[in-house]
Amino acid sequence: MSRLPLGETKSRTHAALAKIHIAKKELGLDDATYRAMLQSVAGVSSSKDLSDAGVTRVLAHLQRCGWKPKAAAKVGKKPSVGRGRQALVGKVEALLAEAKRPWCYAEAMAKRMFGVEKVDWLEPEQLVKLVAALSYDAKRHGRQG
Repeated sequence: MSRLPLGETKSRTHAALAKIHIAKKELGLDDATYRAMLQSVAGVSSSKDLSDAGVTRVLAHLQRCGWKPKAAAKVGKKPSVGRGRQALVGKVEALLAEAKRPWCYAEAMAKRMFGVEKVDWLEPEQLVKLVAALSYDAKRHGRQG
């Protein structure tokens, strides 16, 4: 069995103890019942005294008692859509200004291309496609895109 760095072991233990306390709450165990269960299942009176094997036994017992652990939420980096959308809308605006066309031209393109009434309502992927279409139009008419 490989040894884990102290911090990793501590965070795993902390997570396991958190699961035990969540199960205690969800099953509605009072403190006396909870401590009696710890004593009978793992031979300790407090969860902080549990070994790794004891944690596993307690969690298995709580699941047999009807506790269903919830799947962990998928955590990721929050996308920075705001800045990206602003940059794309700025590019649309620049391409329209260069072509001396009004905003209603871009909105008509959005309606034709995506069935969306307003440029503001476009998803980032759709904005990219709109910028590409306006750039293509600029090159076709001899302007930089």
